[in-house]
Amino acid sequence: MAASKPVEAAVVAAAVPSSGSGVGGGGTAGPGTGGLPRWQLALAVGAPLLLGAGAIYLWSRQQRRREARGRGDASGLKRNSPGAHLDMNSLDRAQAAKNKGNKYFKAGKYEQAIQCYTEAISLCPTEKNVDLSTFYQNRAAAFEQLQKWKEVAQDCTKAVELNPKYVKALFRRAKAHEKLDNKKECLEDVTAVCILEGFQNQQSMLLADKVLKLLGKEKAKEKYKNREPLMPSPQFIKSYFSSFTDDIISQPMLKGEKSDEDKDKEGEALEVKENSGYLKAKQYMEEENYDKIISECSKEIDAEGKYMAEALLLRATFYLLIGNANAAKPDLDKVISLKEANVKLRANALIKRGSMYMQQQQPLLSTQDFNMAADIDPQNADVYHHRGQLKILLDQVEEAVADFDECIRLRPESALAQAQKCFALYRQAYTGNNSSQIQAAMKGFEEVIKKFPRCAEGYALYAQALTDQQQFGKADEMYDKCIDLEPDNATTYVHKGLLQLQWKQDLDRGLELISKAIEIDNKCDFAYETMGTIEVQRGNMEKAIDMFNKAINLAKSEMEMAHLYSLCDAAHAQTEVAKKYGLKPPTL
Repeated sequence: MAASKPVEAAVVAAAVPSSGSGVGGGGTAGPGTGGLPRWQLALAVGAPLLLGAGAIYLWSRQQRRREARGRGDASGLKRNSPGAHLDMNSLDRAQAAKNKGNKYFKAGKYEQAIQCYTEAISLCPTEKNVDLSTFYQNRAAAFEQLQKWKEVAQDCTKAVELNPKYVKALFRRAKAHEKLDNKKECLEDVTAVCILEGFQNQQSMLLADKVLKLLGKEKAKEKYKNREPLMPSPQFIKSYFSSFTDDIISQPMLKGEKSDEDKDKEGEALEVKENSGYLKAKQYMEEENYDKIISECSKEIDAEGKYMAEALLLRATFYLLIGNANAAKPDLDKVISLKEANVKLRANALIKRGSMYMQQQQPLLSTQDFNMAADIDPQNADVYHHRGQLKILLDQVEEAVADFDECIRLRPESALAQAQKCFALYRQAYTGNNSSQIQAAMKGFEEVIKKFPRCAEGYALYAQALTDQQQFGKADEMYDKCIDLEPDNATTYVHKGLLQLQWKQDLDRGLELISKAIEIDNKCDFAYETMGTIEVQRGNMEKAIDMFNKAINLAKSEMEMAHLYSLCDAAHAQTEVAKKYGLKPPTL
């Protein structure tokens, strides 16, 4: 991916969906990011080095001197004047002290080197900015060897004041700030370095990535702990439950659980026969009145009612949906330990706990739960479907395909499993650059959408593969079919918007589609994240930061939140660097 193509960079940055659209949530899995860190894309890769005010001042000063010499102006300093001779001697002596310091430095005698560099600084004429900045930077390098980080930062600051685009001094100060735990200052310095170097230096890139992740985790930990739980959109909830076919709690209520339709003719909702919090919660599910489900389940659990196991699982599921994993885990643990509970309830609890562990980046615990679910309920298609998704995330594609095959064997009508199997095979072929396998996978997609023309997931995943192959027109058609089937799926509008950017560089149409996604679902964090990334590359930092903050408030896990904070901090850092040094990457 070329750094000089910010439009394509924006597309790649936003093409990977967040939790609502990932393979674990019944949505679509996005293509890879081409190896570029997302924060780098949020900085709009590829900054030219612009002439600053300092450079213009020096040019005009030299011009004035040339003009003075040309007309024999007495105010111009003559080459052989006593003042010029004194300056030259002072600078020569300063350079000699610096050279002596360099020898001490190479010999590992850093204290002596510092003394020499200090002498060079004191001898150097004050107007020799470039030379002075070098002496300060050299002394900072010696202090660095002695791990005197405060002194390193102070000397680098002097060097940067004298020479604002001094990459060595900026990077050395960034490292010192890292050691001093000044993360914000470190990020600003390393951002300036990355832009000045055109994102070509691996060391500065790694430091930027490291500090952004640290800042993101730090902020997310605090924010997530104190966040207000937020119910996702009905579309997201329905999409989540649609990824389960063997889930008792998501099945419609049985006739025996409802009373006869003996209400008045105004069409009031049916009431459940039993005084059961769980059955009441199920009724609320059918009415899409999701906010009342947790409290009704709690009534069933507190009363130790007939449907206690089901209530525990349903409550845990909604805790997960609102992003409260700490509350969900005890409920899931209890269901799993209830030997007398229906095996499908226990298997479903294991699937959900395993998915939770994966979201928390605990793959070993996740794998254990899925394997246990397969042991206790080997005929449960959901186990293999969701374990296949886990295997894709772990880059274990062959095992993923085997799990999808088992899911399809148990439930041949599972269009979702067949579409995701095709996508797993495609990603394996694409990563391995195997053209014959890519063609076979693309043919597989055609067969899936022909066999299951009502499966929106099949069209969406095929569209992503077509986009990778730069078959943009056909990809656009697939997204249109997906929208026809699921007009309220905001994620599809985001992907279609990104396609317009990559295909036609049509920024207005792309933003129009992403705005439509937000209009359909104002809780679609993927749409806000994508909009933020594009606004960064348009140079609209304030709007970008606003979009990232909206996505942060909607994040469903601490890990997602940390990632979003990284993007937001990258935008903040670029704003500060632009103010201080006039460094701005190109905009769309």
